[in-house]
Formats: sequence, structure tokens, C-alpha cells
Amino acid sequence: MKILGIETSCDETAAAVIENGTQVLSNVVVSQVDIHKAYGGVVPEIAARSHIEAILPVIDQALENADLNWDQIDAIAVTHTPGLLGSLLIGTLTARTLAILHNKPLYPTHHLKSHIYANWLSGENQPEFPLIALVVSGGHTQLIYMKNHNHFEIIGTTHDDAVGEVFDKIAKILGLPYPGGPSITAAASSGNPYKHPLPHPKMPDFDFSFSGLKTAVLRAVQKELNLPISTPSYELAAKLTDQQIADFAASFQNTAIDILIEKLNKAVEKYQPASVLLAGGVAANSLLREKATQKFTDKTQLFLPEPKLSTDNAAMVASASYFALHTGARPTDPYELDISPRSQII
Repeated sequence: MKILGIETSCDETAAAVIENGTQVLSNVVVSQVDIHKAYGGVVPEIAARSHIEAILPVIDQALENADLNWDQIDAIAVTHTPGLLGSLLIGTLTARTLAILHNKPLYPTHHLKSHIYANWLSGENQPEFPLIALVVSGGHTQLIYMKNHNHFEIIGTTHDDAVGEVFDKIAKILGLPYPGGPSITAAASSGNPYKHPLPHPKMPDFDFSFSGLKTAVLRAVQKELNLPISTPSYELAAKLTDQQIADFAASFQNTAIDILIEKLNKAVEKYQPASVLLAGGVAANSLLREKATQKFTDKTQLFLPEPKLSTDNAAMVASASYFALHTGARPTDPYELDISPRSQII
């Protein structure tokens, strides 16, 4: 079965064709990172306009790369929640129109489900159930327990900032460019991860909190520069040396990753899953992948999506829809599909 996936939840315009949920026939992504870098983050109105320009050429390219025509496509899958309202509208309106025009069944897909299913695209081996997925991105930090396909139970979530969001905010404090994840990692490569001891929040069970860590980094930078806590964060970067920036980046990254690993390990010890998955944009972080490999390889099967499949793409959307429809999901009437900028994974 060949499914065309469409993804426009934020600032990537993506389309892909997936066969039987696991085989990538094509995967085209047009990123807007260079556009939004000048603003230090994603501007929703600019993102939506960029999607309008790119969406149809990206879909045409995905079909061409897969060497398929519309008669050979069995279904269309599209991200409809969560995400930026304008961005979601462009993707879903396009998918709805194409479903009507070509008479194809339409399957709306939750963005976080898609990130989890990127792990079914990374090789011959596939995750076994039950499993625990650590979903980490700019908008989400969650631990999700799955007994089988299309069963999602949130067992842990962040009470404030998502870990990817904090990477972006710390990068701003240190004067590093957007997006913060790759910038922090690059700066940390020449830093001392133990130079600045930072706190681990005491959260119940498997929940997360990163707001306190963000504030702790800010206070540590102000202290390092002998400045009062009233000093605005945007004035700090210019006063830091390259080595100080590297040390703060390394110390923050090491602490944030340790917090994620500690909570994931706590969940693994309780639930004893057959598989552990990383998912979401932060899953591309090299230190997270390294520490997860060290911690869980001997305990359970560990699955790490390819870095290019960790960030937003449409291959994961098509994969998630394939496994959903094979566990009873019904297509949606394209005349009735709506979007939801915020919704829990169910």
C-alpha cells in the first residue's frame, strides 16, 4: 500500500510516499530555517505564506522521486494537529483538495504519533510492544507508553517549557543562532560539561520541568560576569568569551540530557518495555543518542530514528497513518476535516 504523506505543522513543507508503512519511496522537505533565522524563531504568518509557495512543488517532487502517478497512490495522510494554525491550514486544505480531486481516502494524523512512527522507517528491525517513547521537540516533552499500534498513554509530560524550547532560549542568552539545538551542540563541543553545576528539578513520577533549569543558566551567566540579576538577558552574550559560551552550552546540554535519561530510565524500570524509542527533533541530539545507547542497550531494544527523520518530515506522517488504518482507523470526509492547533495524543 502506497500512502502520500503531507506535513506542514510548523516551518517545514514536506511530502513523502511510503509503502506498507516502512519503505521510504520518496521524502522531500523544504525547510524555512534560513527565513526565520533572522527573527530568532518561527514567525507564523511568514511560515504559512512560505507553505503556500512550496506545497504543490514539494508534492510533485515526492511523486516524481517515487516514480509514481496519482493512480498508484492508495491514500493521503496529512498532519492536522497540533501545530501553527496557518501552517496546518495550508497542509490540510491541500490534502483535502487532492483527496477530492483524485478520489483518495484521507487520513488526518497527529504530529506526535508521526514522530514516534519515524522509528518504523529506520531499518529492517521494528519496535516490539509494549514500548516507551520519549518524545522531545520544540513544543513537547512527553513519555508515552504503547501496548500496541494506535494505543498511546501519556505517562509523563512537562509542566512548563519543552526541552527543545529551552535549547532555543538558552541559545539566545548565549548569543547563538536559531535554531538553538544544533547551535548549542556545536558550541558545547569545545566546552566543559561539568564547569557549571546546574540543578535537576524534583518532579513527581515521570513528569518534567525545564523552566527552573533555564533560570539557573541565566543566573549562572550573570554570576560569572559579576552582574546583578536585574541585567537583561539580551545584554549578556556580548560580554562572554567564546570559551565561556562553550562551557555554558556544554553544562546546560549535559544537564538537560541527563534529566531526560533519568526520567526515561525510571519509566523503563517500572514498565519493563520490550522497546524504547526516541522521537522528535531533539532525538537528533548526538549527546542524547550517545547517553541513551549507553544506558538502555543492555536493558531493552533501543530505537533511534535517523537524524533526518527526527525533525519534521512527511515520511513519518504516512507511516503513522498506515499503521493506524491497519488497526481500524477510518478515513475522514475531506469536506469535514478540521484542524486543531493544540490537542493531546490519543
